[in-house]
Amino acid sequence: MITSPIWLPAALVGGVTQAWRTAIQRRVSHSLSLNAAGLVRYLYGLPFAIILLGGYRLLFAGPFPRPDPMFLLFCLGGGMAQIIATNLLIMAFAHRNFVVGTAYSKTEAVQGALLSFLLMGERLSPLAWAGIGCGVAGVMLLSTGGKRMGPADFLKALGQPAALTGIASGFFFALTAIGIRRATQEVGSDDAILAALIVLVATLALQIVMQGGYLLLRERGEIARVFSTWRISGQVGLLSALGSACWFTGFATAPVALVRVVGQIEVAFTLGFGHFYLGERIARSEIMGLLLVGGGVIMALASAL
Repeated sequence: MITSPIWLPAALVGGVTQAWRTAIQRRVSHSLSLNAAGLVRYLYGLPFAIILLGGYRLLFAGPFPRPDPMFLLFCLGGGMAQIIATNLLIMAFAHRNFVVGTAYSKTEAVQGALLSFLLMGERLSPLAWAGIGCGVAGVMLLSTGGKRMGPADFLKALGQPAALTGIASGFFFALTAIGIRRATQEVGSDDAILAALIVLVATLALQIVMQGGYLLLRERGEIARVFSTWRISGQVGLLSALGSACWFTGFATAPVALVRVVGQIEVAFTLGFGHFYLGERIARSEIMGLLLVGGGVIMALASAL
């Protein structure tokens, strides 16, 4: 159920900032361990999230909501799923290039549609499902990395490490979206943006405790390196906070699957960042895949209207 039209611009802006943040985070991952690279987005994102929440409260004063006790449980579950998803995505980058690694994770759209139906009873129209199918077809075309592949080759490629880690990343990102949507529903506020920002601050704090605690126990030497990269890690934190605030607002106001289908436009920005920021080539098949993704987004928007 769509409760506010703000979900649409929130999903689009979330796609832009997430693509930008992922591109920068990939550079961070070259100098940090897998878990340390994941921690920077939460550690450096929390101060910006607090600023966003404080600024919003100054602009729109009112009684502060009293979240249900289940609120923290859903934040914890969504935060843990996001940590796993992010680590899997970074692992996918190690097997293939930036664009292909992200493309596999974008199967999250169809996985999210199925999971939100099974776990939350959210239903989509046939046109929305067609948009999901079109978008996933485009993502799969992007995943070939410009190579000509027959059906047998494509099925074989799905068993490669990049595919397995990317698809698994999409699964956990889908679980993240469902957990965050449920958390916003437990905040107890009719203000979707306020609910999203409260969930964002709480989730980031829990993620710092979880992943920071792991580093303290298992990779203590990485902690100093996390702080030594503050210049570029601060950029990751800022973009992460802005992007997550947009995604969380979308999840608070519209079905998870619909937000994620529109959010597939991130692949277009990912392609641009991969080409202009990271110097990766764009193949003809990737352009065709991009057009399919765009067509899927348009169908999803048409179904919402």
